[in-house]
Amino acid sequence: MINPELFELSRFLIQQLHRPYQRYLMEQNPFSARCTILTGSRGVGKTTCIVQHLVANDPNYEESEKSLYLPADHFLVEKTSLYELARNFVHHGGTLLCFDEVHKYPKWSRDLKSIVDTFPNLRLIISGSSMLHLHRGTHDLSRRAIVKKLAGFSFREFLELRLGIKLASLSLKQILRHHEKETPAIVKKLTSKKKMILREFQRYLASGYYPYSQNYKDLLTFQMTLQQGMHTTLESDLLALYPSLTGTSVARLKRLLAAISESVPFTPDLTRLRKLLHIADDRTLKEYLQYLEDAELIMTLHRHGKKLRAMEKPDKIYLGDPNQHLALSSKDRTNHGTLRETFFCRTISTQHEIRAAERGDFLIDDTFLIEVGGQSKGHQQIMGKKNSFLALDDLPVGSGNRVPLWLFGFLY
Repeated sequence: MINPELFELSRFLIQQLHRPYQRYLMEQNPFSARCTILTGSRGVGKTTCIVQHLVANDPNYEESEKSLYLPADHFLVEKTSLYELARNFVHHGGTLLCFDEVHKYPKWSRDLKSIVDTFPNLRLIISGSSMLHLHRGTHDLSRRAIVKKLAGFSFREFLELRLGIKLASLSLKQILRHHEKETPAIVKKLTSKKKMILREFQRYLASGYYPYSQNYKDLLTFQMTLQQGMHTTLESDLLALYPSLTGTSVARLKRLLAAISESVPFTPDLTRLRKLLHIADDRTLKEYLQYLEDAELIMTLHRHGKKLRAMEKPDKIYLGDPNQHLALSSKDRTNHGTLRETFFCRTISTQHEIRAAERGDFLIDDTFLIEVGGQSKGHQQIMGKKNSFLALDDLPVGSGNRVPLWLFGFLY
């Protein structure tokens, strides 16, 4: 028999966590599979998406016992296994079971595999850290679950929620080829709200990537919360998924992140980093970089399309997103050029393949060459190159191949 306190907990949390604004992912019917795992970094809104789907699927959830939302690390949940909880729920007539933060449950992959195999009429929605990999658990879930990844707010989403307006997303080709047509209408819509597009973009770079930033009135408090979240990712989430890591390993990861934050975009000198962290071999160091990238605390770029998973040294390393960049930088050493590139790299990487370019800054989908800079940036780096563009900050409306940087924030 299922504990009635679980339904009480579920209903209470749904009421507390439900928000009206719908993220880009919700337009893609993300939870149609029997088992869906939603991953993403801490604070990007995974819980909100799950709760929204549950409410839409079961509007009568306050009285119904067909749906159940539970944090996997809640003490009421920890009293029994996830499998036993699911079995009791199904026998009670339940059809939709949502587990949040499943990576905090020690035997998550074993129990989820058993649940999917045993109860064919039960739909499962799971959220977990961006570091959660289906094949790294004790049981392979890759053939049983669909994984969806949620990014933080796009600039478009930030504007929609902040200003209460509707704005359409744009494809990369629309942005590059038709920006002269698209930007005036967007700027006009903001002007009607007495807002300036460039000023709003600066707000977004500082605190707009994380939906929860809307809860804080001052930037400093948000940045302190973001820093605490980054530490929690290393000290709690990482250890939950990689229990073989030690306190010494976590301390080294923190020092590595600090070293990267002091000089982004960071061009790795593996020998210097090994000495700094007292690591004997390159392989361990590259594994540490992989941990940070999986946690979305950094982004790595390669010139030849090689991934860090192939144990190749990256050509450039950025912090995970522009909000992290500013939160870890003191005001007197904030590099605005790097901030622009961090925004561009994070935004593009949610939808497209991006790598470091031989000439210019970035190569997208092996087709489009992009140089990122300020309004006065020239064409010298990309002169004569086919499909080359300038992505320029401080530019409300562009012309030709001079594209406003902020417009790339409309990709999703």
